Amino acid sequence: MSYQAPLRDMQFVLYEVLKGDEILPSLPGFEDATREIMDAMLTEGAKLAENVMAPLNTPGDREGCQYDPETKSVTTPTGFKEAYKQFAENGWTALSSPVEYGGQGLPHTLNTLAEEMVCSANLSLGMYPGLTHGAINALTSYGSEELKNKFLPQLISGEWTGTMCLTEPHCGTDLGLIRTKAEPQADGSYAISGTKIWITGGEHDLADNIVHLVLAKLPDAPGGSKGISLFLVPKLLEDGSRNPAFCGGLEHKMGIKGSATCVMNFEEAKGWLIGEPHKGLQAMFVMMNSARLMVGLQGLGVAEAAYQTSLGFAKDRRQSRSLAGPQEPDQAADCIIVHPDVRRMLLRQKATIEGGRALAYFTAMQLDISHNGETPEEREYADDLVQLLTPVAKAFLTDEGFFCANDGLQLMGGNGFTQDWPVEQYVRDARITRIYEGTNGIQALDLVGRKLGMAGGRPLKRFFAMLEGYASENEDAPYLGELKASMAKLQKATMWLMQNGMTDREQAGSAATPYLRLMALTSLAYFWSKMALVARQQLDAGSTETDFYQAKLHSAEFYMAKILPQTSSLLTEIEAGKDSLMAMTIEQF
Repeated sequence: MSYQAPLRDMQFVLYEVLKGDEILPSLPGFEDATREIMDAMLTEGAKLAENVMAPLNTPGDREGCQYDPETKSVTTPTGFKEAYKQFAENGWTALSSPVEYGGQGLPHTLNTLAEEMVCSANLSLGMYPGLTHGAINALTSYGSEELKNKFLPQLISGEWTGTMCLTEPHCGTDLGLIRTKAEPQADGSYAISGTKIWITGGEHDLADNIVHLVLAKLPDAPGGSKGISLFLVPKLLEDGSRNPAFCGGLEHKMGIKGSATCVMNFEEAKGWLIGEPHKGLQAMFVMMNSARLMVGLQGLGVAEAAYQTSLGFAKDRRQSRSLAGPQEPDQAADCIIVHPDVRRMLLRQKATIEGGRALAYFTAMQLDISHNGETPEEREYADDLVQLLTPVAKAFLTDEGFFCANDGLQLMGGNGFTQDWPVEQYVRDARITRIYEGTNGIQALDLVGRKLGMAGGRPLKRFFAMLEGYASENEDAPYLGELKASMAKLQKATMWLMQNGMTDREQAGSAATPYLRLMALTSLAYFWSKMALVARQQLDAGSTETDFYQAKLHSAEFYMAKILPQTSSLLTEIEAGKDSLMAMTIEQF
């Protein structure tokens, strides 16, 4: 099976459901983002994903990256270098970057659609330019004019790539424990020393230079996370000499084997401060939030690829007869797509992917509005939704990316378990997305511990107001009863957290993961009601795309009947509290 970009589904969400062709060009600075431009971008992006990147996915997984301990260099799989060059030369690395440094200045939403296609086609290859976007965003927001002029043009053009260097051997999420040091030098630079692990694209052969964004502590740094500073450390210095920032080896991973995941040793490497001293975490969060949305798209992209493969298999594989009687009596058996349990797995993939796509694109559009909205109020409103939905999108889409790939493998039986089909690779590749850029448990804690109470609860209030406004303005919309019931459960869960989690942090921790999923399922109920409304309106207007819109209505029905009911058990789990989790002593395990 070969990947085919789901352009019609993508256009349905972007244009018909979210009105992106009306909203995005109306934002100051995005006037060029017309539907003509967006359609052209989608068409060309699909060609690149399908014809250049997808054919390298399985071979890249088999070959992996190779490390040379003598030169401390990394070679990417055959074909990756040429594909990356084509990706960069065609302007994909510059799509949403600032025009003044060589970017195209298009909305981040368009980059989101491109990311989805790239992640479906070749997740490993897409990692290299993907993290560079985060480096560009952090440098744009906090870098000095000198650093921006010196490094942004090459990062944006794709001549150079970027990394984010956070984790160390002794600490992951708790970054306050980092030991990497930054010693001030007479010329205004800093000597960076320390070891970082799990650095995506830390060393490779795709680009001329690699720009590392490194968290480190100055000699006078206060303890904990308040003492973290952010530094820019290039692989090659301006005179072409080698900066002592070396790859010490590659991690041996379960999946994404075409992506070089490196141990990086900084041996008094020359670096420059980004932003203010001891304020590095603030700058790094710009990069991390961008990366978290990107990882959510990785889950969505892999899910789509797995769905396409398993759907094709289900339409072709013959086994047994339909429970309702033979569907093709002239054949030895019916195709397995007639069986209810096979349909359960296919529809679970389809309904989750299409609902998740709406969540991802909506969040990306809010990000664009938060930066380019006409008024401060408009920007604040959009930013509130971005802050609230980023951990939800990252966690839910990556959970479901893995679950959908797993359903695809299960549907295909023993065939799915073999390397003759790509689904076993999708399962392996998708698994890491639930872990990196903050595990999904960390995303849930971020949602419950930080985002719900942000600005006096303003983001959450606006989220509920958006859903309630939709229901009141569209009284005949499909599935309003189901949406309102789900909202009521989420509101009840929120009240439980306010009553129990504010005085007992373990209560909040016990509820965090089911609460995030409850919010995600409620969000998808909102989007599926909107999608069903649009589909019904199109059919009533006599659209010739009857099968397309009827399929949307059937998918919405499945979501409401078979997936959304999980909200009841999630509320029960939340209200059960921490007792069953925390009662057992460590010795009793």
